Amino acid sequence: MREAIEQYVEREERREAFRQGTLNAWENYQATGVHATTDEVEQWLASWGKDDETPAPICHK
Repeated sequence: MREAIEQYVEREERREAFRQGTLNAWENYQATGVHATTDEVEQWLASWGKDDETPAPICHK
């Protein structure tokens, strides 16, 4: 039972950290307008593992 509780607490802490990171990213976007589009990110991800792998997209306004 103790192990189950520890696992639950760890999982909830990770979930809360992810939620906080998401909120921070949203607030940053709202303040600056800096972003990468979905298409830019999808093209980058599609290049992973290929000989012509592209660098991560540069954020812009």
